[in-house]
Amino acid sequence: LVSLFMSDLMVGLVVMPPAMLNQLYGRWVLQEDFCSLWASFDVMCCSASILNLCVISLDRYLLITSPLQYKLRVTSCRALALILATWTLAALASFLPI
Repeated sequence: LVSLFMSDLMVGLVVMPPAMLNQLYGRWVLQEDFCSLWASFDVMCCSASILNLCVISLDRYLLITSPLQYKLRVTSCRALALILATWTLAALASFLPI
């Protein structure tokens, strides 16, 4: 949940202010170099948010389908690995095309 919070917070703090300026002025008013970086952060944060929701859904599914084996399957190390994989996949999908 903290990872989902961080991705949504980054959308609100990093992605939305330049998007708001873009909507208000009808064109990109910031530096041209910042545009591709902003677009990458936009894709990364939104992708991380969606992937975090998928991981949370998987976690809830495992808890409901096998509650007695849940503690054995979902350890702190595995949860951390899933969070790192989520952010890594989101970063690769957004920053590699640049």
